[in-house]
Amino acid sequence: METLPKRDEMVSVLDTLVGKHLQGKMRALRLSLMALLTGGHILLEDIPGLGKTTMALAFASALGLSFGRVQCTSDLLPSDITGLSIFDRTKGEFTFIKGPIFNNIVLIDEINRAMPKTQSALLEAMEERRVTVEGVTYQLPDPFLVLATQNPVEQVGTYPLPESQMDRFIMRSGIGYPPEETEKGILRHGSIRDEILHIPAMASREDLLEAIETVRTKVYIGEKVTDYVYAIMKATRNHPLILTGISTRGGIGLVEAAKAAAYLHGRAFVAPEDVKEVARVVCAHRLIFRPEQEGVDKEQILDAILKDIPIPLT
Repeated sequence: METLPKRDEMVSVLDTLVGKHLQGKMRALRLSLMALLTGGHILLEDIPGLGKTTMALAFASALGLSFGRVQCTSDLLPSDITGLSIFDRTKGEFTFIKGPIFNNIVLIDEINRAMPKTQSALLEAMEERRVTVEGVTYQLPDPFLVLATQNPVEQVGTYPLPESQMDRFIMRSGIGYPPEETEKGILRHGSIRDEILHIPAMASREDLLEAIETVRTKVYIGEKVTDYVYAIMKATRNHPLILTGISTRGGIGLVEAAKAAAYLHGRAFVAPEDVKEVARVVCAHRLIFRPEQEGVDKEQILDAILKDIPIPLT
């Protein structure tokens, strides 16, 4: 396999985190790193109490990045996320106090408990990497990742995310219950939150920025694999149960995620297997079904679509 800059360092971070601190969380950690490498964001949808917050904090610590957390509630205001201007009497002027969004990794916990107005405050930040407060625009740090968690929509006090907000997440996945032996170990030894707070940085911000640039510019996708991606997009648009299939933005997200997967596999080119690996988490949440098909399992339909599309020989 071709040597790719900082790939070994990124894989080592995952292996160390899973081996020492977060057993059973490899898939969620790997997807979070892939989202970060693409410049996208990730939505983790699962019941409370499965370690999503602990995982996000450990992830930021291991990468040497700043970490911010927003606990969403029904009375959360946009300014609680972006920050606000406060009048400084000693200086006789307004001073902008940055909110938690001004961190490299921002955990938006239980995002669907926030009111739609507050949810929308995240849109500019996630898309443009900046926020505008009282007519002044502030740039967000680089790299920047929103790692949001969402409770199942059937739980009390939730506001379903609109399609425009869902589309801002390059990936959506669950975190799942830990393996049996791992969970028994947690029950015996208790919470690892204090341990997580002391995880040393295993990579630098510069390492990560170089890895992001490598994924963006040095991982190649050929014509046959591009045709395969388009075939998936076209099939979702023509499916009888689907009202709105994968958009061009969704297709770009699929390509970028596949590039990140190829990079972590140590390849400088995207294989069809990379596309299949990420298709579920990138595409399923973007599908909009016809009203009479409400409740259909999106991932099952997407799996059936992928099964019917021939994998190209590269």
